[in-house]
Amino acid sequence: MANTQLQDADPRDGAVSSRPAARRTKMAARDVNVFYGDTHALKGVDLDVYEHEVTAFIGPSGCGKSTLLRCLNRMNDMIEGCRVSGEMTLDGRDIYSRDIDVVQLRAEIGMVFQKPNPFPKSIYDNVAYGPRIHGLARTKSDLDEIVLTSLEKTGLLDEVHDRLDQPGTGLSGGQQQRLCIARAIAVSPKVILMDEPCSALDPIATARIEELIDELRENYTIVIVTHNMQQAARVSQRTAFFHLGSLIEMDETEQVFTSPKNEHTQGYITGRYG
Repeated sequence: MANTQLQDADPRDGAVSSRPAARRTKMAARDVNVFYGDTHALKGVDLDVYEHEVTAFIGPSGCGKSTLLRCLNRMNDMIEGCRVSGEMTLDGRDIYSRDIDVVQLRAEIGMVFQKPNPFPKSIYDNVAYGPRIHGLARTKSDLDEIVLTSLEKTGLLDEVHDRLDQPGTGLSGGQQQRLCIARAIAVSPKVILMDEPCSALDPIATARIEELIDELRENYTIVIVTHNMQQAARVSQRTAFFHLGSLIEMDETEQVFTSPKNEHTQGYITGRYG
């Protein structure tokens, strides 16, 4: 868990002080409400997701964290009876505007799910799928470069370079999840959403994914839902705590875990409920 700092020299005495680096809002939610039929699942949420940072959503089961995550790339559109109100923006654009191409939006805001879900295709074709349907490669060599670069960024290339034509489903669980991340980044997204990406993995595979998340935030903005508070503390710069459909507290991760301002946050962090 690291916070980028800028060092400012004090011209009066040569002393050096630290202040947080200037942040740019990548995505924002304003008064977002979500209803599943008559159930008010998410209530008046306001938050900002900063560029090139990992933002963690934590909270008890059913608190609304995954519901909000699915709002960020309009996955809730596919749930019958789901209504979303309020405003959600990506780089200042309202993603619920009528003129938004949802297919293109989901290329810009990729999603990695709880359980690895490689396509029943070869390793190569899993990663090449998105660039093909979005027309991102003009030639076979262009496509090869995208596939190999994506696999390299996820640390998979050295492990699978001699079996790219073999099924992605034949990989280990951790490798499959990294393949799904490679598939997401192959279309050059701006944001990557991760819904409990390590919950089905063993500790070694989990550690590799966490290292990868830290590496990827140099080029992408990441939002992760996790039930593992230690994981949130390790990988994120900012943490949002949800309870009963409301955003209770959002702050620097270190602040949330060491000196939370809200008693509900304190109770969850200390294990009094959850």
